[in-house]
Amino acid sequence: MSISNLKVGRPEAARAEDDARVRVVVEDVLKDIELRGDAAVRDLSLRFDKYDPPSFRLTASEIEAAMQQVSLRDMEDIRFAQDQIRRFAEAQRASMTDIEVETLPGVFLGHRNIPVQSVGCYVPGGKFPMVASAHMSVLTANVAGVPRIVASAPPVKGAPHSAIVAAMHMGGAHEIYVLGGMQAVGAMAIGTETIKPVDMLVGPGNAYVAEAKRQLYGRVGIDLFAGPTETMVIADETVDAELCATDLLGQAEHGYNSPAILITNSRRLAEATMAEIDRLLTILPTAETAAASWRDYGEVILCDSYDEMLEQANTIASEHVQVMTDRDGWFLENMNSYGALFLGPRTNVANGDKVIGTNHTLPTRKAGRYTGGLWVGKFLKTHSYQRIDTDNAAALVGAYGSRLCMLEGFVGHAEQCNLRVRRYGHRDVGYGMAAE
Repeated sequence: MSISNLKVGRPEAARAEDDARVRVVVEDVLKDIELRGDAAVRDLSLRFDKYDPPSFRLTASEIEAAMQQVSLRDMEDIRFAQDQIRRFAEAQRASMTDIEVETLPGVFLGHRNIPVQSVGCYVPGGKFPMVASAHMSVLTANVAGVPRIVASAPPVKGAPHSAIVAAMHMGGAHEIYVLGGMQAVGAMAIGTETIKPVDMLVGPGNAYVAEAKRQLYGRVGIDLFAGPTETMVIADETVDAELCATDLLGQAEHGYNSPAILITNSRRLAEATMAEIDRLLTILPTAETAAASWRDYGEVILCDSYDEMLEQANTIASEHVQVMTDRDGWFLENMNSYGALFLGPRTNVANGDKVIGTNHTLPTRKAGRYTGGLWVGKFLKTHSYQRIDTDNAAALVGAYGSRLCMLEGFVGHAEQCNLRVRRYGHRDVGYGMAAE
């Protein structure tokens, strides 16, 4: 095996120091919200967003006023995107069916898919107001049948962002708040005098939002641990440096700490891509941010074979994986750890982020090893049930159950089973020694 790192990012130790600093800040903020409720939330809004409205929750008339500010073209584009996302989410929901099976005569086992009863959807809006995140969380929760959907996004230039408000409302939000960052996530999860707590938090955000969700997990459910945006391009000589460089920088502009990684078996493509990135950074309007991410978190990994490329990709488990090779289907079959795949040069991560229909809230920091991204199923809880309809079945299962309880020393458990054997068993039917 011969793998060369033509470019590396910041060492893991430095990244861990950043995480530790964030952890302390978030812990203090959540404690403050717990103790002081609305007063803490208002102080935090003033401190971070310089925003102090009479109420953080928008009224119906305020929502309507915000929507009136959105251009007809933007409204049409939002509707188009939501149509695509709804269509895919509905197909996913239809794949999740309730079941009931008769496993023995008179023994029925089943499960029901029940929506989470209240969800808090956070929509980022700091450096970039992420209108699309409203579709991904609010709309998907709506398709799942969640009866109370709370949505929150920070103010932009001292006011609600009209397009975000429109997307939240059109997606089916029942309550819309103009709150950002840790204070929004904390208020929705912990609750305040004016905000009833939710059962689950979803949606991407900056490092502080991600850490807040991590600390709140258990008190509420979360979709996944979502850190800074990550992108990976897996490419061979079937594509050129312009495609690779554009797809890497297109995600690196998200923030100053967005990993962007190229894995290739072509030294020529690797070197040409690095040169093309340098060129694009001289003309990209968001170059300041993208350049910082590329400098500190960009990597170029040169492999000898496709097997090595696959192994590296599965080990890194990137959030977005753009595959542009002569064997994209092979990568689809063999990739096992990632957020979402984007197959072939005709697609790209931006399509998935904004419009194509798949969800853009995806696992980062190697979480793709054990979870997929946000989807309609994340808002559904699969609950099992059992029912015994006949005396014979009650006695039969009870006999086995009693013996197995005694095997473990649970006498009280066994008596639950014994009672059924005595009550429903018939003397002419042998059930072994369970009830003796």
